[in-house]
Amino acid sequence: MGELVPMMISKEYGYVALVIAAYCILNFWMSFQVGKARKKYKVFYPTLYASESENKDAKLFNCVQRGHQNSLEMMPMFFVLMILGGFKHPCVAASLGCIYIVSRYFYFTGYSTGDPQKRLSIGKYGFLALFALKACTISFGISLLRG
Repeated sequence: MGELVPMMISKEYGYVALVIAAYCILNFWMSFQVGKARKKYKVFYPTLYASESENKDAKLFNCVQRGHQNSLEMMPMFFVLMILGGFKHPCVAASLGCIYIVSRYFYFTGYSTGDPQKRLSIGKYGFLALFALKACTISFGISLLRG
């Protein structure tokens, strides 16, 4: 059975909490954009994605919806990596989280143009931030095992 390791959370961990809160604000903003697109392109609940055979603007709406949906799909991994990696590297994790948030904004706005390739112009850098957050989390795990 493993021994418990007491941990102190540094005051800099507050940056991690603020970055997570900022991502929540971005997520709310994206959800409002999807709501506006629903009205604009006449895609009503509970329909998740528009059908091109029924709606001439289906691709435009689906790109807005997909940009938000992908951000929701990535959110749990982002949060876990921020929370865990931030225990050992709070300032680095918070900086990477800011990069991730900015890239997610551009990922969403690029996708929302109706041309899915535009999501990657700046949006692709979010994946680099996630990989670096994974390194912070691995570092934290190794430091716990070493005691």
